[in-house]
Amino acid sequence: MKDIIKLTEEIRIFAQEHVKKSRYEHSIRVAETCARLCRMFALDADVGYLAGVGHDMCKDFSDQELFDLAAKDGNPIIPYEKRNPALLHGRAAAVLMKEKFGIEDKDILEAVAYHTSGVMGMCDLSKCLFIADKIEPGRPQSTDEYRERLYKMNLEQMFYAVLYENYSYVLKKGYELFPTTEDLVKKYKVALPD
Repeated sequence: MKDIIKLTEEIRIFAQEHVKKSRYEHSIRVAETCARLCRMFALDADVGYLAGVGHDMCKDFSDQELFDLAAKDGNPIIPYEKRNPALLHGRAAAVLMKEKFGIEDKDILEAVAYHTSGVMGMCDLSKCLFIADKIEPGRPQSTDEYRERLYKMNLEQMFYAVLYENYSYVLKKGYELFPTTEDLVKKYKVALPD
């Protein structure tokens, strides 16, 4: 992989040029949060920052662009994704990271591809990016107190807490669940601190 600082800057510029301002600002906050989580859990913070900066770089692409890019990752586009093409933005970004920026690191590609839905057998970087995307300081529920409570947990507890909160929110709103969400909730269920 190229020098990570240079590569991150290239991805940052691409993201800034291809998404609306508010989404770019979200991506920077996610990158900072992901880097913090990586430091907390003995992972490479620079890698976490890179994944965060690029995770939404395809979010404002057209549905057709998302379909075309995501189809290149070798995984089928499931009916749920066909009904909700915006959810393909992570998979599309992972393909773009590989094709345009030469990233081969499987953990980075997995983290970016599945930062919205999660995936069975997630690596620790994927868990950190998933969490960061949901708790970055610009999120309405993400107060200092909220984040500090989470930061007292280990990675498995924090991931489960955020996954379960997201799952509960989707159910409460009456939205359709991603097909693997219930299985993820069952698989990753851990005891949470009081």
